Amino acid sequence: MEFLAKSAQPEKHKSGCLAITLFDGGALSVSAKKIDDASEGAISKIVKLGDFSGASGQAMLLPAPAGIQAQRLLLIGLGKLPVSAKSFRSSMSSALSRVISSKTKDLSICFDGVDVDKHDIEWMVAQTGELAATTTYTFNQFKSKEQKKAINLTKLTFLADGKKQQTALTNAANNAQAIGNGMNTTRTLGNLPGNECPPAYLAKEAKKIAKGQKKLTIKVIEEKEMKELGMGALLSVSAGSDQPAKLIIMEYKGGKKNDAPHVIVGKGVTFDTGGISLKPGGDMDQMKFDMCGAASVLGTMQAVVEMDLALNVIGVITAAENMPSGGATRPGDIVTTMAGLTVEILNTDAEGRLVLCDALTYVKKFKPASVIDIATLTGACLVALGNHTSGMLGNNDEVMDNLRFAADSTQDAVWQLPMGEEYMRQLDSPFADMANIGGRNAGTITAACFLSRFTEDYPWAHLDIAGTAWISAGPKKGATGRPVPLLTQYLMNQV
Repeated sequence: MEFLAKSAQPEKHKSGCLAITLFDGGALSVSAKKIDDASEGAISKIVKLGDFSGASGQAMLLPAPAGIQAQRLLLIGLGKLPVSAKSFRSSMSSALSRVISSKTKDLSICFDGVDVDKHDIEWMVAQTGELAATTTYTFNQFKSKEQKKAINLTKLTFLADGKKQQTALTNAANNAQAIGNGMNTTRTLGNLPGNECPPAYLAKEAKKIAKGQKKLTIKVIEEKEMKELGMGALLSVSAGSDQPAKLIIMEYKGGKKNDAPHVIVGKGVTFDTGGISLKPGGDMDQMKFDMCGAASVLGTMQAVVEMDLALNVIGVITAAENMPSGGATRPGDIVTTMAGLTVEILNTDAEGRLVLCDALTYVKKFKPASVIDIATLTGACLVALGNHTSGMLGNNDEVMDNLRFAADSTQDAVWQLPMGEEYMRQLDSPFADMANIGGRNAGTITAACFLSRFTEDYPWAHLDIAGTAWISAGPKKGATGRPVPLLTQYLMNQV
């Protein structure tokens, strides 16, 4: 999808569809008043008839009235002023869905006179662009030609009030396009079935993103080198699979040579049967989404490259497949991590922390400014926070505060959970330095406590996206692309 900004008066601008905004009680925005004047009160007449009240989430698509150059007119209700950030996103999502159901090929939007609480017009453009990119997303590559549904909307233009604003909106639109593209890459990788997306496929996709990019280099560590490095935890997960594990390092050098990099580490279990601790058969198909942490790293790195961020960023993907076989790790087995700590594996379905811990030890070599790991780690997080909010834990308040700030900006929500010695003790083992599970209670917290033992040498935060990475059922079933907006905004704020 193409995004651009243009300095133009809404009533004189030619497009397939022009979108204008109204508020509670039918109050008109600046652009709506211009259209109303040019069309001899056409908008006011619709409001007086009671067909449109300007309530949040309302959207009405009409043939354009006489007096304007667009072919169609989209009325968007934003509710009460100032508009809340959540209400704005919800309203724009409804409006975009309405346009997509039509034959409209290009949409133009004017935000003159729109007041969103604590946010400016550039934020509105960025959020709308991201929503447009993801709303027009389709995953139909495995459907027959007859079942593929085409989406007509391919261009979105933001109308600016003058050349100075046009420059600012162009930058915002370009960033939105990069984030939207990154989210869609993440969604596609998540939606791919396990037979199409083994660990080697993630390595291939990383190289694809780096192709032709001077600032991005890729290194793939194979199992032989993992053994030499002592990555016994990661290798214990792939032991039962015919698909070799991969540790993928994506190093982007956009900042100064000696600037410490920010590192993002993604769990990439491309299919998770649970191993010997086999999962129930119902809904096991959804375990193809267990690599969404890795997919979000790939999507974020793609966005970083497209935006050409002036920052050093390293993306790390721990890719493995967790399968039961004669060679699989057994409950009760003890493995040695790269850090030299031993782990008693009480449950082979608690494998995410095992693939992550060796990667978290490995990234110490980069002397990072911050490290964030992203993982569909625990069902307990889904129980605690549902599908709306990602869990956040860590050892550094500044990193977590910065993530919270980015979450508020992007509406890609996080919620901090506690960590403490009382939770650490749940991981005690009589046979090894620690167990890989801490019992039924506080599962999200004890998982983070496990990871924290490998992150003592740098500022670190952990995002548990088990509830937010994908939608489990219904027409929108599939990967969401989260938390690419959150991660990208966090990195943008570090520049």
